[in-house]
Amino acid sequence: MIAERDGSDGPATPPGRSVPLPHDHTQAILETTKRVAVLLKASGKRFALAGSVAAFAHGLPASFQHDTDFCVRREDADEVVQALEAGGVTMRQAPEDWLVKGCSEGEEFDLIFELARRPVSTELLDRAESRAVDSVWMPVLAPTDLMDSRLAALCEHYCDFGDLLPMARMLREQIDWDRMYLDHRDAPLSDAFLYLLERLRVIEPRERREEP
Repeated sequence: MIAERDGSDGPATPPGRSVPLPHDHTQAILETTKRVAVLLKASGKRFALAGSVAAFAHGLPASFQHDTDFCVRREDADEVVQALEAGGVTMRQAPEDWLVKGCSEGEEFDLIFELARRPVSTELLDRAESRAVDSVWMPVLAPTDLMDSRLAALCEHYCDFGDLLPMARMLREQIDWDRMYLDHRDAPLSDAFLYLLERLRVIEPRERREEP
């Protein structure tokens, strides 16, 4: 019997042995998200899923950048870290003072205490919605808070409207755009994105103040 080739320049695959499938990074991130969420729920401390995986939980296609983000209150951080370490998750301090990092089965995740330089509050976590993430239910940042955090993070060094536009289109019925306009109209980059949404007819145009 002729040995099978796996398409590389390496040795042939022995007869009867299947070629290993490529690593599915998207599914790996989801598996880490589920495992960490189960441990967080067991800890009894408040939390909410954030970032691109939260957008996925609200219905956007899976388009994960790097890792999973969870929001926790700073005052709960020590107990949350202890609970995760007790569950077999590796935790470490980050250079930044607003998050700590963890790793589960090779996939990284962040525990965030601040969103765009604003502390994670009880009120923010109260607004989180329970959503299923690949079969595991967990609190997920509300669409308005998710969009708010993304707009607040825009700066001259990071201004990617291409990532925000699909989220705005798909979640537009769930987002409080009046709040977005009031909170971000004085920030040039956020205001520019809202104006783009108006021109694309994603949201209704709003009356804008004239410059003196």
